[in-house]
Amino acid sequence: MRLAGCALQDAEPQPRTMPDEIAHEFGYGLYSGRYGNIYTARQMAELLTEIADGDPDPALVWENRGRYRDALRPTVEPSGLGTIDEVLFHRGYHLARLSQMLQQTDVFIFTLGLTEAWQDRPTGRTLPLCPGVAGGKFDAGRHNLHVFTHREVLADLATIYQTLRRFNPAMELILTVSPVPLTATATGNHVMLASTHAKATLRSAVGDFVTATPGTDYIPSYEVITQAGCGGPWFAPNLREVSPKGVERVMDMVLTAHDLLPPDDATHSRPSDDGEDDAHCDEILLESFAQ
Repeated sequence: MRLAGCALQDAEPQPRTMPDEIAHEFGYGLYSGRYGNIYTARQMAELLTEIADGDPDPALVWENRGRYRDALRPTVEPSGLGTIDEVLFHRGYHLARLSQMLQQTDVFIFTLGLTEAWQDRPTGRTLPLCPGVAGGKFDAGRHNLHVFTHREVLADLATIYQTLRRFNPAMELILTVSPVPLTATATGNHVMLASTHAKATLRSAVGDFVTATPGTDYIPSYEVITQAGCGGPWFAPNLREVSPKGVERVMDMVLTAHDLLPPDDATHSRPSDDGEDDAHCDEILLESFAQ
């Protein structure tokens, strides 16, 4: 998209003196801010509401061995921070920077990946990871698994859209569904069944929402990667990560549709042949608990 001349927002740019490999480890340069990973529509809806309110919750700080993590983005500080106040300061800065960015944003792109999520009962917040995977401690009395339904995803998408337009009344929303299958499920079902159910729920909800909502659109990355009629296979050998050629196929389609293809002599920057960066996929952490 940068090669095509799109002006991409970066609310929290990488410090000039920080090496790239360190910056990526700390969540810089991956998205338009240091969000960590946001897999569910509910988590995004809650984050946007929190940005609008600008009031971090001290109950959502996890302690491990004297170090503290933001429970809503536990992987952006790999070693944690020294105090609760430090975590809250970092989160307050994060929210303030995102607020400024959203006021200058014309198009917001969001990829939905999961319908399963762990929730924190006292605060009602949706977590990106099960407590205990990357900080915190699982408490069955405090943390519950929730599987979002079509109706809930549809309502959360409406909240996302309405909240984005509080920052910029003319903002447009582009949605897509991740083609990456689940690597684990907490439902007790076979992971293949859980993955199919999750993707069907998300794709159906996104389709209904975009059809009914002006100022929205859909990128069919899910279909391009998963449908045999699109000429694949576009998955890496592990049948989970999308191959570099698959990513390129989706982006060429998007740029062509919007007349944004870069000049023929442009140097394309392609993903590494290694596929998805394991350090930034939270589900890779879950695999270590299954071994």
